Amino acid sequence: MSLLGTIIWWIFGGLVSAVGWFLAGLVWCVTIVGIPVGLQCFKIGGLTLMPFNARVVSSGGAGSFLLNIVWFIFGGFILWANHIFWGLLLTITIVGIPFAHQHFKLASLSLSPFGKQIVG
Repeated sequence: MSLLGTIIWWIFGGLVSAVGWFLAGLVWCVTIVGIPVGLQCFKIGGLTLMPFNARVVSSGGAGSFLLNIVWFIFGGFILWANHIFWGLLLTITIVGIPFAHQHFKLASLSLSPFGKQIVG
């Protein structure tokens, strides 16, 4: 998407959502055990800043499943609710529908971010 579309994305929830992902990453990186979780939050925060022309590919196993359960309990729900809020708000207008679609895509990623790779 063009520069103008990216700027509009940042204004309508993209920047706020990315800051939420980066803050979650900082909180998880406080402990040594949480560093892998924090690094994944930073990756998804970068995706949230520039979500267009990027794909998410699944590549997880049993360990990713267990980590996703812990993630949902300790942080995923709040980020999911943030993306759902912005997505519902943006569906009010026709112009906002593509941006809402990106928020809904990121909302599904925020429920289970482990075992996923960002491509492109």
